[in-house]
Parts: sequence; structure tokens; C-alpha cells
Amino acid sequence: MKLLTTLAATALSFLFTSASVIRSPNDGPAFPQDFADPSVTEDEDGTWYAFGTTGNGKQIQVAKSKCLYGKWNLLDEIDAMPKPAAWTTGRNTWAPDVHQVADGSYVMYYSGEVAANSAHHCVGTATSDTITGPFVPDEEPFACNLTIGGSIDASGFQDVDGKRYVLYKIDGNSVGHGGSCSNTVRPIVSTPIMLQEVGDDGVTKIGDPVQILDRTDGDGPLVEAPSVVRTEDGMYILFFSSGCYLEPTYNVNYATSMSLQGPYQRAERPMIRTGEYSLQAPGGATAVNVRDKVGIVFHANCPAGRCMYTEPTVINGREVKVAM
Repeated sequence: MKLLTTLAATALSFLFTSASVIRSPNDGPAFPQDFADPSVTEDEDGTWYAFGTTGNGKQIQVAKSKCLYGKWNLLDEIDAMPKPAAWTTGRNTWAPDVHQVADGSYVMYYSGEVAANSAHHCVGTATSDTITGPFVPDEEPFACNLTIGGSIDASGFQDVDGKRYVLYKIDGNSVGHGGSCSNTVRPIVSTPIMLQEVGDDGVTKIGDPVQILDRTDGDGPLVEAPSVVRTEDGMYILFFSSGCYLEPTYNVNYATSMSLQGPYQRAERPMIRTGEYSLQAPGGATAVNVRDKVGIVFHANCPAGRCMYTEPTVINGREVKVAM
């Protein structure tokens, strides 16, 4: 009985603490500095770390918080990957995503600007013994077919059976024929979301990647920034962005499936769009399981550039909303 009482008190304390620090999008960004394409991970001690695209003088930015929905602070002395891979230009490193793997070390997925052709990015991997790095990049990119535009926006996922996967976007609009984000002038180029199984190290590929989503005319030039979570009832939610990140059309969108490989059923409308919650061009969301809930982090335009927002969600059947 004493144990049950202690557990109940702990749970209740967590609920009250969480409720007291959860921010609304109307409250402004959780981190009001330029911190585009954010991803987050909770370390073993309960500390949350966020990783952001090149900015604030860092190749890979790192911020820290005691709570996903609380106040975030930039670790100004840390660049998570100070020495970029030789295959990259060492500039414009996008969308880092960090996960702990089986041996206790950490793997980072990132989008590196290709030295041989800086019009394109490819997905790279890097490893570290500690969550904040320094991450040492692998010599070769993880996914890099420049004939179809290269690849960007990789994110890791571990399923309930222990298998690991990497999702990424084939950056077809980078070889598009003009218009919004270079891909609204016909012929329109495909920008599929791919799912690649990997080994326990988070890097070694197992089999070939499979396509789980692609753009439609309703998406405009592209779909990108994939991130998947599994709910307690076994539903997979694939978050992604459509529209163009340079324009108000950019959004946080999602699709659902009872199988990781799909098929995915698209939502009737994006979850977050320009004008809602006073946001401009929201996108680049990463989803995480927070206890028995699903939280998201994403960026939106702000005076500093693109600032990070953190929000819980409410799930009703296949409908996902920002918790307000």
C-alpha cells in the first residue's frame, strides 16, 4: 500500500508539474532564437536535449531543458559536430536528429551540403559516446543519390519489437523545374518519404528502403521532414510538412496507419497552419512519446529566424490536434 501511495503521489506530482510548465503556441516560442528543424531526445537522467540546424555560430546547435514543454537554454559552449564530414561543405548542415543505440552510444542523422555539388544535400550519420557530442561523422553519406536530388530530413525510430528504422525525404524538388520551392513548374518531381531498416547501431542498412508517402497536388511542391511515433494502441502517426518553407503554405501535417510500412491515411487538413496560434510558416516537426502521450517540436518564423515551439497533442481516433 505504501508503494502504491508513493507511485500515485509521484504521478500526481508529475501531472501538476507538467501542467504548470506547458506553453501554448500563443505564448511564443519555447526557445526564441534561430533554431530551425529541431529534434529532441530525453536522456537517461530525464534531461531533454534539442538539436537544431546550423546557426548561432554552431554547425549543430544544442539546447537543454528539464521539461519538454518548459524553458530551453542554448548550450552556447557546445557544437555537437564541430568537425564536419569531408563529403560536405561544412556549411548549412540541416535537421539533426539524435538517438541512443543498443551499446549506449548515440547516433546523429543530419543533412549535409554536398561538397561536389552544393545545390544538393545528402543524409549523413555521426556517432558519439555522449549525447552532446562531439559527434564524429562517418566518411560516407547514408543516403545520397544526386540524380534524384539527394536526400534530407532523416529521423530515427525504434519500434516496439526493437527494430530500428531511419526515415528520410528524397529531395526531388532540388532538381525541379522552377516555381515554389523549385517544384511547381511541370513536370513536377517526386519527393517521396522513405523508410530504411537499420541494425542495432542505427547505421547499418538492412534491406532496401521502402516508400511510405509522396507529395500530392494538394501538398504543393513537396512533402518533407518525416517523423513517426507509435501510440499505445498500436497506431503509427507520420508527421511531415508540405508546402514551401519559404512561404506561408508551409505546415505541420500528418497521416496515420496501423502498420509502420503503411499505407498511411492522410489527415483531412494539416494540424498546424500559418495564421493559427499567431504562427507563420510552421513546419519541420519532430514527434516523441512523452509518458503515454505524444509531444511535438517544430519551428516557425520569428524575428530571430525560425524559432522552436514545443507542444503536447491530443489524439482522438485518427485525429491529432495541438493540446490547447
